[in-house]
Amino acid sequence: QVQLVESGGGLVQPGGSLRLSCAASQTIFGMYIMGWYRQAPGKQRELVAVLTGAGSTNYADSVKGRFSISRDNAKSTLHLQMNSLTPEDTAVYYCYLAYRSLTYWGQGTQVTVSS
Repeated sequence: QVQLVESGGGLVQPGGSLRLSCAASQTIFGMYIMGWYRQAPGKQRELVAVLTGAGSTNYADSVKGRFSISRDNAKSTLHLQMNSLTPEDTAVYYCYLAYRSLTYWGQGTQVTVSS
């Protein structure tokens, strides 16, 4: 079992930045997919960005050029740098891990973009 703990959410003004982090409870290596999803009120959960063990990344069209996903391998921590935030980015952001035929989710962290 792997536990994922997110941090870094909060309230930010439009145009601002936030950095989310997701710490895994054990070292993740080899083949995996790790990423971020988000769910806004009344909407389905949607992919934001993912990163694979091979180093490839994929982003939702709505965040391309504004968000950047990265991983600190030494700490098995995933990051999501979010820039130029808009109110449409308001949602609960969930960390996701697909590893060794199992999937894991974090508890979610709230991101609110509002003036």
